[in-house]
Amino acid sequence: MGPGFEKKYDKNRFTMPEQQLQEMKRLVAIVVAACFVAACGSNQGNGQKDITVNLRYTGSNGSARAFAEEMISSGTVEAIRAEEGNLRYEYFQSLDDPETILLIDSWTSQDAIDAHHASPMMATIAALREKYDLHMTVERYSKVNTPGDESRFIRK
Repeated sequence: MGPGFEKKYDKNRFTMPEQQLQEMKRLVAIVVAACFVAACGSNQGNGQKDITVNLRYTGSNGSARAFAEEMISSGTVEAIRAEEGNLRYEYFQSLDDPETILLIDSWTSQDAIDAHHASPMMATIAALREKYDLHMTVERYSKVNTPGDESRFIRK
């Protein structure tokens, strides 16, 4: 240490190894996020939350893309977008895996998803999935507001 600086013991300052500090920060972030999910996102005053479902369709020899193209060209996608409670129904192609197509499917509530699943369009979708021999993974998310301190990272 240079002149004028002394190493002082401060009994009020707690220190820990960097790895433990990072793990603690990660756990705090998880707890805060869980509290946000529990407290935020009510939908239209009815206590329901917007739900986004990410479906990844994987096939071979371009079958996932052909499936999405047929869903669009047959009018099935437009019909789903017109269903009550649908907020978004959009396909994306992976840059890392050309045999995978991502569908982002958002709804105002679980009731809207249930009505969609009970609709005749599900038979059309199931038949096309079978036709193109697709395999799927599914992830579900509920909408929460972006915390104020994170908004600085978002360019609008």
